Amino acid sequence: MNKRLLFSALILFNSFSIEAQTVAATPEYIKALTSQWKGERFPDGRPKVSDELLQRLKNLGLEDVWGVLRNRGYQNQFEGNWQVINPDSAMTGRVVTAQYMPLRPDFADVIKAEGKAEGRGQHGGTNSWPIDILVDGDVYVADSYEKMADGTLIGDNLGNSIYAHSHRGVIFYGSVRDMAGLSEIKGFNGWVKGSDPSYIQQMMLSSINQPIRVGRATVLPGDVVLANKFGVIFVPAFLCQEVVITSEVTQLRDEFGHQRLREKKYLTGQIDSEWTEDIKKDFLDWLNHYPGKLPMTRKELDDYLKERNY
Repeated sequence: MNKRLLFSALILFNSFSIEAQTVAATPEYIKALTSQWKGERFPDGRPKVSDELLQRLKNLGLEDVWGVLRNRGYQNQFEGNWQVINPDSAMTGRVVTAQYMPLRPDFADVIKAEGKAEGRGQHGGTNSWPIDILVDGDVYVADSYEKMADGTLIGDNLGNSIYAHSHRGVIFYGSVRDMAGLSEIKGFNGWVKGSDPSYIQQMMLSSINQPIRVGRATVLPGDVVLANKFGVIFVPAFLCQEVVITSEVTQLRDEFGHQRLREKKYLTGQIDSEWTEDIKKDFLDWLNHYPGKLPMTRKELDDYLKERNY
């Protein structure tokens, strides 16, 4: 290749690279981040974990879910100490991430120009852009570096818009305004680090659907979140099914163990240690006569028990 052709190729490559910069991660990048997920995906590349698994996850305890993740090597997926808008209600959903930073004018100009080129709304602040892309079942998760005064990402107007798009709520490593108004949005919920009457200023959106940090947790777009009044845990999409069935069986084991301890049929040490064959047989018989509806199908349960020493 002669020098003129090489120079032209470099110009073309650099032009493509500049044009390829986007506010939101590309579907190809999200697919690479979540490559272990083998199921259906959204057009933006995020894994589409089923509604059924989201509903089942909602009934699980954080400790059970955390235990499964820890055993798989995922020890940085939990964050606690939240202010919860409606603490009596749990929430699950598929994560859309957003990163915020202290305002830097030249960088903000680049973000605004990129957003305009991508057709993002030009009225109001860039903090509305993540809301515009939400779909049913999404949870808006943002790192706003725990900024309180002048760091409020939403008030009740944007809260209503979020719920209209997603029928879920938010998890903000930062603050909101008008907690009273947000609490009146039926079905909406939020996990935040604080609230303040001020409005957002001197901060900027820097990216959508990129990896972010939420306190102790590393969060990827397409993760599945379980949030309740005791904390928030982020589950990699490809582990969601394993997390759900394992945690459900753990809850059944606990229910069986508690009942047998109240009946004084076994000693505490027998239940807390590896079960004998007699206890395993008793557990299987108890499952066969379970008084309520099992959280999983019988086939799922049988397949799970075949491969594990419970």
